[in-house]
Amino acid sequence: MIHLLPLLLVFLPLVPALISFALPDRMAVWRDAINISFALIKLAVVGFLLLAAREGVITEWRYEFLPGHDFILRLDSIALLFITLSAFLWLIATVYSIAYFGRGPHLARFFGFFNLCVLAATGVAMSGTTITFFLFYELLTLATWPLVVHKGDEKSLRAGRIYLIYTLAGSAAFLAGIVWLKSLVGTIEFTAPPDLSGIPRLELTLIFILCIGGLGVKAALIPFHGWLPEAMAAPAPVSALLHAVAVVKAGAFGIVRMIYDVYGIDTVSELGLGTPLAVLAGATILYGSFRAVMQTDIKKRLAYSTVSQVSYIILGASLIGPFAIIGALVHLVHQGIMKITLFMCAGALDNRMGIKSVADLDGAGRAMPVTMAAFSIGALGMIGVPPTAGFISKWHLGLGGLQSDAPWVIAVLAGSSLLNALYFLPLLYRAWLLPPSAKLASVRELDGAWNRMLILPAAITALATLAAGAFATSPFSPLSWAKLIAESGYLK
Repeated sequence: MIHLLPLLLVFLPLVPALISFALPDRMAVWRDAINISFALIKLAVVGFLLLAAREGVITEWRYEFLPGHDFILRLDSIALLFITLSAFLWLIATVYSIAYFGRGPHLARFFGFFNLCVLAATGVAMSGTTITFFLFYELLTLATWPLVVHKGDEKSLRAGRIYLIYTLAGSAAFLAGIVWLKSLVGTIEFTAPPDLSGIPRLELTLIFILCIGGLGVKAALIPFHGWLPEAMAAPAPVSALLHAVAVVKAGAFGIVRMIYDVYGIDTVSELGLGTPLAVLAGATILYGSFRAVMQTDIKKRLAYSTVSQVSYIILGASLIGPFAIIGALVHLVHQGIMKITLFMCAGALDNRMGIKSVADLDGAGRAMPVTMAAFSIGALGMIGVPPTAGFISKWHLGLGGLQSDAPWVIAVLAGSSLLNALYFLPLLYRAWLLPPSAKLASVRELDGAWNRMLILPAAITALATLAAGAFATSPFSPLSWAKLIAESGYLK
């Protein structure tokens, strides 16, 4: 029966999705309870699988849906890293969304597509072939579009149009690449790279560019990043989901799969494809950080921060070395918990006090100390201040750069950290050291159950940001799991 667990993990979110679509608004309490219950069940199943995977057990389910085309779900160690992140943040984001929206309109639709988005992200993580990956990758696009346009105003609809133009164009490029490669080598499973030795170098290079370019749209690599700041027209829970665990992570995760499981590091090195991709990732890191400094809207500042931070994952993956891939994999988790903290705090500030811009933050720390404490931890983590999770990521990426004979990586990391400080520290200064207005002084942060539910998720992820850094050497930390992936043969 254990071979059915991958199928169970994928379709667990389908149940609350269908129930959410079906239940009328007057039964919102039932809808909320069902959503939280299934998120808890999935987290429990993932916990069981983590224990099994640490003993070397790899679980797989496959089905031949077309002649010569198997639909494969495989729970290897790297899939579990992504799934653990998504399961934990699904629960956190569900509680936060319930508190954020209260009893607002169109929530049956919202929670339905929210759960389909989680289903797609889980499928992306467990996909065992390029075709299976593409199917879930496209489902993720279709499931997130209704969330981006949830408000239904012109700004949201425009953001949705831009989102579809970018992501569908990227998907077309990615599909062309994987179909081209499949026509040359047959079905590609994420177990060991296929034999590409008989394929001309130019052809392999063009296929790689198509696939990485297509995946790079969702990962917000420049110049394909434009959709991400526009998508900030979506509500805060959607922004948190997009930036922490869903769309951008699917793109970055796909790039890791392409380098290590499709082409293989020997082929990527032989073709000289790793260094150009690393340089592009480094440029994206600095560009995103620089643009974030210029933003006056808090959510847009965080959006450009995501453009920068997700490319840390791509940088580490493309450097091809033990420390570099460990840094990339651990940042896949660390960036998720830090960024969801920041977006949930930004949403709470907007929801409770109408704070949208940097200039409105004066005295917010005195009015909402728990929220701003969580925001401060997330911000310091992004800068890379020890002992936060962000420090662990940057330390290993820096070592990876040196190990891979790419000392320029240190300059990129240092420059990005400096720019991170330039766009985060002024927010903390305004919130903690400037006096609040009379309006903010009257706010009682934890009054009422709804308000406590709104603040609690960000407090939990802020503590997780500290714990992931302070207890990085513990057996089940993200760093330990990333090292396990590397040591289990992922670099061979």
